[in-house]
Amino acid sequence: MDTNNYSIVSEFVFLGFTNSWEIQLPLFVFSFLFYFASMMGNFVIVFTVTLDDHLHTPMYFLLANLSVIDMQFCSITAPKMISDIFKKHKTITFCGCLTQIFFSHAVGGTEMVLLIAMAFDRYVAICKPLHYLTIMSPRTCLYFLLTSWVIGLLHSLVQLVFVVDLPFCGPNILDSFYCDLPRLLRLACIDTQKLQFMVTINSGFISVGSFILLVISYIFILFTVWNHSFSGLSKALSTLSAHITVVVLFFGPLMFFYTWPYPTSHLDKYLAIFDAFITPFLNPVIYTFRNKEMKVSISRLYSHFMHLRKIS
Repeated sequence: MDTNNYSIVSEFVFLGFTNSWEIQLPLFVFSFLFYFASMMGNFVIVFTVTLDDHLHTPMYFLLANLSVIDMQFCSITAPKMISDIFKKHKTITFCGCLTQIFFSHAVGGTEMVLLIAMAFDRYVAICKPLHYLTIMSPRTCLYFLLTSWVIGLLHSLVQLVFVVDLPFCGPNILDSFYCDLPRLLRLACIDTQKLQFMVTINSGFISVGSFILLVISYIFILFTVWNHSFSGLSKALSTLSAHITVVVLFFGPLMFFYTWPYPTSHLDKYLAIFDAFITPFLNPVIYTFRNKEMKVSISRLYSHFMHLRKIS
């Protein structure tokens, strides 16, 4: 077929979740509250780590950057979805769709690498405490952060460069509330099986590979602690449980999206909601309420601002 005869698709239509008012209203309330809570919770972490000198350590530097990434990640799709809930005709421009795909993969890839850096930080802190500040120097932390963003951006660009010039002549309906590569490739007017395989290998490899690497690192840390001191095992488990919870919640839906061979759009949509709203909300909850230093710092900053308010 001659690609010059294709009509160009200028926008895509989202089917969303439902047109039923009984479901739309609770969905709107749920989405708005979780998005607001995610943004506020992660902002509190960034704000606290930035202002409290006691938290100017490698672990909290990485944690604050994870919160920044989470705010970006949930802002890629959540505002659009919330604003579309009550619309009968939910659309997104072709450029808007590609932009959404680019940033979701770039930020998601960055978070994967940053979680690996946080696991390495915990390994050094637990297994090599005397060398912790030497190994996890400010320069090393900055290197981890820059590496995370470079890998995330490259991961996204490698995939998107093959999609930009694909012909789309219709249909233009996406059974979802956001744009993503697997759904978009199925709408192209040419055979995209090779591209779909490439996306599966690229995104599937980075998600599954990162997850396996993290699990192995946590097991290695626990065995190392157990061999040195059985009493320290419970403390290590307590420290790592928060990291393990975040890793499972973040990687679970992603591995399903890119490795499950049979697309099930309804399940995909609900898992996508979990990844877009729940995980960014749970990150500050897990890292704040399970962390005594964070709770003390938040309380200290709150008391300080209340004191300044009384003085003024």
